[in-house]
Amino acid sequence: MASLITIFRKELIDTMRDRRTIIAMIVIPLLVFPFVINITAKIAISQEKKAKEKKLKVAVILNGNPTTFADLVASHDDMRLVKGVDPDSVRGLIQRDSLDAAFVFSKRFSEQVASLHAGRVKLYYKSTDDQDITRRRLKDLADEFEDQLLADRFEALKLKRSVVEAVNLVEVDVATTKEKFGKAIGGFLPYIFVIFCFVGSMYPAIDLAAGEKERGTLETLLTAPVSRLQILLGKFGVVVLTGVGSALVAIFGLYMGIRQAAHIPPEIMQVISGLLETKSIVMLLTLLLPLTMFFAGILLSLSMFAKSFKEAQSIITPFNIVVILPVAIGLIPGITLNVQTALIPILNVSLATKEIIAGTITTGLLAEVYASLIILAACSLLLSSKLFLRESVIFRG
Repeated sequence: MASLITIFRKELIDTMRDRRTIIAMIVIPLLVFPFVINITAKIAISQEKKAKEKKLKVAVILNGNPTTFADLVASHDDMRLVKGVDPDSVRGLIQRDSLDAAFVFSKRFSEQVASLHAGRVKLYYKSTDDQDITRRRLKDLADEFEDQLLADRFEALKLKRSVVEAVNLVEVDVATTKEKFGKAIGGFLPYIFVIFCFVGSMYPAIDLAAGEKERGTLETLLTAPVSRLQILLGKFGVVVLTGVGSALVAIFGLYMGIRQAAHIPPEIMQVISGLLETKSIVMLLTLLLPLTMFFAGILLSLSMFAKSFKEAQSIITPFNIVVILPVAIGLIPGITLNVQTALIPILNVSLATKEIIAGTITTGLLAEVYASLIILAACSLLLSSKLFLRESVIFRG
């Protein structure tokens, strides 16, 4: 045990001297997250405010119908009525941003409304990345006009509006605020800790295997009076530690970024703080540990097989996509944690995280996730140990 601790300490010191590891493990999460979150929040809020306050240029082509709707548009301070627009030029004007929207009434609109039918109106607009605010503003305007027509129709027929409302549906959402926010935040968190867990493990794994082979220091280490298994376990422990540490620093950086972000409503901040409670964090860590061990075993195996640091990097880097894909699948609506998905590596962590944060995880499925991760971690460690014991792999190249 003393020899194992000595090797672990030696490898950890070497790893902490590596600039790439420090940047990937500490600098990026602590500096990038607060910066990105603050900038993104400010830009999003600014764009939303701009879209809401923008004075829309709206054309109304009546085709012989009364000017009631045009008068309604003109009465809104946040809209400017554009007159004299040729119906055939509407599309081009909107695409060139000369117009924001155009309402084109059918020639028989008044006749259709008078005969108690629905009058036909076309709304032309250009969908943009303003969170659909422009379309909603235009739709609200059309709804306001429709309410006026319906009020006139009911008055003419001497009917109450409740006559056509056969069902008064009252929606009651029994999901707690924690469950609603937990599902959303829990879907995003795996992106953070899984990716940083992988990246945090990647550089130490490459350096402690392929890097030492390239520098010629691995042969010296093998002559030490310790078993190869102890050497491997020392390296394995360092890779696991840096992976877990990187994920924890990433989560801390994310939390600090959210805390520093301006314009986040206090009630949302309160929910986020409640979601990241001690029990949830501990459960996430227990998921993270076997996952990191799985990554460590695979990464060390690939790195040992490579002849040089550069070759190991070229082999391992594409695996980022392999790691990201299951996490992305976990965000697809309808994909939930069940008996089948609990067995799929990485995806099970993504889905289990959502359930843990929302507080809806079941003991049986959580146990299945733990079991599958532990088995995979053991298999990856076994693979790396077999490769490390083979002379053809250690001295390859």
